[in-house]
Amino acid sequence: MLALKSGNGRGVRGAMPSLFGLSLSAEHFVLPRLLRKPVRILSRVGRGEFTPPPYAASMLTVSFLAASSLYGAYVGGHFPALVQGVTARSGFAVDQIKVSGNRETSEIDILDKLQLDGWTSLVGFDPEEARERIVALPWVRSAAVRKVYPGTMEVRIEEREAFAIWQNGNQLSVIEKSGAVIAPYTGGRQAMLPLVVGFGAAERAADFVAKVDAYPELAARVKGYMRVGERRWDLRLDNGITVKLPENGVDAALTDLVALDRDDALLTRDISAVDMRFTDRLVVQLTPEAMERRQAELKAKPKVVKSTAGKRI
Repeated sequence: MLALKSGNGRGVRGAMPSLFGLSLSAEHFVLPRLLRKPVRILSRVGRGEFTPPPYAASMLTVSFLAASSLYGAYVGGHFPALVQGVTARSGFAVDQIKVSGNRETSEIDILDKLQLDGWTSLVGFDPEEARERIVALPWVRSAAVRKVYPGTMEVRIEEREAFAIWQNGNQLSVIEKSGAVIAPYTGGRQAMLPLVVGFGAAERAADFVAKVDAYPELAARVKGYMRVGERRWDLRLDNGITVKLPENGVDAALTDLVALDRDDALLTRDISAVDMRFTDRLVVQLTPEAMERRQAELKAKPKVVKSTAGKRI
């Protein structure tokens, strides 16, 4: 309440308070309670009745120097560092870091992106800038950094999901389903991922691998998916056989291939390639060893016929 009405007939005790000769009271006005004491002190100073406490000059000097230092630190851009130093030594230094959600990203890399030292304070630490640095790591899709006072920092990340290893020339990279490169291939647990080879294979691999996965008995034997001329695919099996699929009608070709292997054990024979690019015929290429044996058999066959003919005569 900023004003109070005085009661009728109430007298004013003593002299009216004044500040530098100006009256601060009126017949129907009283200052708020919080302002009364400061105003009385100022009025005493104006009348020359105020005696400063001991060491007042020293205290004012120290206050002026402190204010000047703070202003200089602010103007010079050193104020955040000053706040960090003061608050860190006041019990707000980061002494515990909790990291969750990381499988491929090492905690050392995450701690490096936090840019902490022994006296980093939570008070002046910017979690958004730290989050942006962590998201820049190859495997990190999203990140959240949270301050828990007085001295704990929590980091939670979501990593990108590896789909395959992409070989482009001599370079091996781990890719997502979309074909986006995550990081260079370094071995380890990524060795179990499917291998896709060739220019343009990364962007189209997900759909083609899904078609092959529809035939589990065939998919279990595939070691590589090779993109040829950005038009069609070849399959490289675990026994070294290459299956050349057509540009169109891939689903039908895969169905025929599985049926031939189930009925005639085609993919376990001594062959090096199965060419399914032609709609009217299936071409099978023998291995060099099988070719030599076949040629030897063909050379031996006329001799057997000639020998039999001699006996009949």
